[in-house]
Amino acid sequence: MTKKEKLYSKIKNAPENVRFEEICALAEMAGFTLKAVQGSHKTYRRAGVIELLNFQNYGGKAKPYQVRQLLKIIEFYDLEVK
Repeated sequence: MTKKEKLYSKIKNAPENVRFEEICALAEMAGFTLKAVQGSHKTYRRAGVIELLNFQNYGGKAKPYQVRQLLKIIEFYDLEVK
C-alpha cells in the first residue's frame, strides 16, 4: 500500500481525527487546487465538480464534517486519489 493509499484509508476510517494538513493533502491528491486562503480557511476547487471545499484549521485539526464532505465528493464523482 502506498503512502497516499494509507492516508486515504486512515482518513476514511477515522474522519473525526484528521490533521488539517492531511485533509489539504487529500484534496490535492483528488485533483483539487487551492483557490483562496483567508485566515484559518483554505478553499479548494476542481474542474467538473460543482462544490467548493472550504477547510478550517481548528487547533491543527480539520473539522469532521468537512472531512466527511470531502470523502462524499470523492465517492460521488468517483475521483481517483493519486
